[in-house]
Amino acid sequence: MPHTSTSIITIERFIMEQERLHPEATGELSNLLYDLCLAAKIISRHVRRAGLTDILGSAGAVNVSGDLQQKLDLFAHDAVQNAVQHTGRVCIAVSEEDEEPMLCPPASRRGKYVILYDPLDGSTNIDVNVSIGTIFSIHRRVTARKGEPSLADCLQVGRKQVAAGYILYGSSTMLVYTTGQGVHGFTLDPTIGEFLLSHPDIRTPETGKYYSVNESNWNRWTPAVQRAVAAFKNGDGGGRMQAKNARYIGSLVADIHRNLISGGIFLYPADTRSSEGKLRLLYEAAPLALVVEQAGGAATDGRRPILDLVPKSLHQRTPLFIGSKADVAFASEILSTESVPA
Repeated sequence: MPHTSTSIITIERFIMEQERLHPEATGELSNLLYDLCLAAKIISRHVRRAGLTDILGSAGAVNVSGDLQQKLDLFAHDAVQNAVQHTGRVCIAVSEEDEEPMLCPPASRRGKYVILYDPLDGSTNIDVNVSIGTIFSIHRRVTARKGEPSLADCLQVGRKQVAAGYILYGSSTMLVYTTGQGVHGFTLDPTIGEFLLSHPDIRTPETGKYYSVNESNWNRWTPAVQRAVAAFKNGDGGGRMQAKNARYIGSLVADIHRNLISGGIFLYPADTRSSEGKLRLLYEAAPLALVVEQAGGAATDGRRPILDLVPKSLHQRTPLFIGSKADVAFASEILSTESVPA
């Protein structure tokens, strides 16, 4: 009779084992990650039932970033808020869907962490059953615990993140995160309702096989961006860059995840319509940059590392070049030849 192994590692067991390596840990961050796991399971359940329930389509409103809100956007937003705001682990929560941060009640139990998140990235793909995702960033509070949390707690440089990650709702639901000691991926087993370790210590290739960019924006890019994309598409002619395969889903988490595992570069440059870039620094670029850097990759705005950018506003946007380290360095070298507007 064949023997089936029962040696599985749940995310709870994995986090507890990591926590034991740090005797000073209080367990609050671990519990916050569990809270996010709960939100991920709730969102995953509704994503899988989206076509059977009244949760597809537009909600008829526009969020602070000017994007049309989908019903599932709002559901995911509420799922994360409800999972974290009453636990006493978080003092303030900031969502891409809200104009202002939300203070967590009650004031007497506000915790020492700040969470910033994009509840459902790629929501324009919801109605056509394409992979979507949740992105999260966790910082330690910098204001005094006895006082009111403030914008200073939210507007922190990316290198100060204590944890970051994403949840991908695709052919399976995966949670990928880092606390600064490597990147680990967990796949949800719906039969037991647990995230199981499936991708330990993810390392992205130094040079990738894919490039991911929305080439319909070509005519709005600067000449330097066009040269970089042309080199990824056709090779650079000098042997430094071999031609890559184009893979673009149009769902940020899905594109980043594929390139993280298989190697490649994702580009979302500024253009004549979006001179500051399109992606949000705090909810999208910074957390994904931490994950990719921890896996051996790189992320820049074309000139500076994303994790070194000092945010000036909650919904600040940025260009993003992210993925395999050699590919990002190649793009940055080309972009550095372009003069910076005064």
